[in-house]
Amino acid sequence: MLTDTHCHLDDPAFRPRISEVMAAARQAGVSRIIVPGVSPSGWDGIASLAREHDLVFPAFGIHPQAADQANDDTLARLATLARTAVAIGEIGLDHLLHHVPRAVQEMAFREQLRITVAAGVPVIIHCRRAFEPLLRILREEGVARVGGVMHAFSGSVETARECIRLGFLISVAGTVTYANAVKPVAVAREIPLEHLLLETDAPDMTPEPLRGTTNEPAFLALTALRLAELKGVTPEQVARITSANATRLFRL
Repeated sequence: MLTDTHCHLDDPAFRPRISEVMAAARQAGVSRIIVPGVSPSGWDGIASLAREHDLVFPAFGIHPQAADQANDDTLARLATLARTAVAIGEIGLDHLLHHVPRAVQEMAFREQLRITVAAGVPVIIHCRRAFEPLLRILREEGVARVGGVMHAFSGSVETARECIRLGFLISVAGTVTYANAVKPVAVAREIPLEHLLLETDAPDMTPEPLRGTTNEPAFLALTALRLAELKGVTPEQVARITSANATRLFRL
């Protein structure tokens, strides 16, 4: 049993063939798929997917690229949706997004973290080149009380350990299969399986040898296989332990 803890099934790339994608996921052993939100406009679609497919579990959030949409109305709506979600996310900070001021990102991040803590649900974190301020904000907002996952983690082993101390799990994506991968491989080797999750981030981050095609949940098995090689365990052990971690974190 594999759990894809981060997959954008609501992406237009999947719309014409969603039944085929879901069938392929089942065939590959993927039994649960968490679909995170990126902007308020996508929340209804995610909720519909969760109603229509028993594999799908919804998360709702405002990605830093849409941080300027975190107003009173959308935050109030998010607080209501949190009651039916397995997590709030994906949210965070992205210092590679130059069109969204960092102050705006931080405001949206803090407001959503407060909803997360109040609702008692975990958080799905997006972070690029911003781990220092992000970790500081997580501490200031008391997010260790609910924990969460560092999605498609791109930091160092030391940063991963710091995240774990704050109650977070580390998510391994298809990047761990890339020939030029350095940090993802180091993290996969050094961090115990008990602190790891698997994800596709589909339709992005397609693992080798399918890189260049549209990623989908069925391809999670390739990432699991690579993680098993790096850990010196069987793919079945990787599937069992990472799925147990997902069950515990998201209360699936």
